[in-house]
Amino acid sequence: SLFVGLYIFSGMGITFGYHRLLAHLSFKVRGPVKMAALLGGATAMQDSALNWCSDHRRHHKHVDHEEDPYNIKKGFWHAHIGWIMFKPKTDPPMDNIKDLANDPLVMWQHRWWIQLGVLIGFGFPMLVGGLSEGPIGVLAGFLIGGCARLVAMHHGTFFINSLCHYLGKQPYSSTHTAKDSWVTAIFTFGEGYHNFHHEFQHDYRNGVKPWQFDPTKWVAWTLSKMGLASDLRRVPDEKIMLAEISQKDKVLNDKLSQAPAPVCEKAQALFAEAGEKLHSASEAWEAAKSEYAKAAQ
Repeated sequence: SLFVGLYIFSGMGITFGYHRLLAHLSFKVRGPVKMAALLGGATAMQDSALNWCSDHRRHHKHVDHEEDPYNIKKGFWHAHIGWIMFKPKTDPPMDNIKDLANDPLVMWQHRWWIQLGVLIGFGFPMLVGGLSEGPIGVLAGFLIGGCARLVAMHHGTFFINSLCHYLGKQPYSSTHTAKDSWVTAIFTFGEGYHNFHHEFQHDYRNGVKPWQFDPTKWVAWTLSKMGLASDLRRVPDEKIMLAEISQKDKVLNDKLSQAPAPVCEKAQALFAEAGEKLHSASEAWEAAKSEYAKAAQ
């Protein structure tokens, strides 16, 4: 139970706190919720929220390129853990996290995250184990609630950087390597829907479909109903649908271009016409959205 409880606390600290709340500003929360998220993130022992967000924002800005900290083009091992083992022993550039550098709570966690991570992530399970089972419980708390939980947490997070850029589906875009993996989503609290996330990174949801497993999304939504979270950012359904159609358009067009003629030529002509209509519909949607925004102002 200590393993599961602390795994959830650490995991949600990363997915809810470090990732969606701070790195992407997908919603806002009250002070106590932010504190809990920062403490949970510290127990994951993946650097401070400030440094983590700097790396992650650079990943999104330069995905699959040299400036990407965990560039999958450098190999699965590099994206998974190699980039951490061989990264410079200095803090990452601060130019992309000026907003977080002005947050007193984030800066406090930045200074004390190691102590907090050790105290809560290891000290707490050892204390509980000692109180319930004596010396054997202390050892069990250290090994299971501390070490085993941390190893599982690390590799769960690292698989988003590696596996979700290596295997999976691309229903929204194939212009980058990010892929959706429902299996990874199960033990990363919904982070496995990575293709959607790279297309719509500021959406508070990763698993956007009703049947997709995304506990982080559910927690944010629940907190908003309790008055503890606000300003949940969502991409319009129409825009998501257009991205899916455009991607299917691209995939089908690639398949048709490789198919033998002459049957394919007729299909290509029909498909080209459908593609033009889709493009016109997309432009009309963007124009309507722009006019609505002006009218709302």
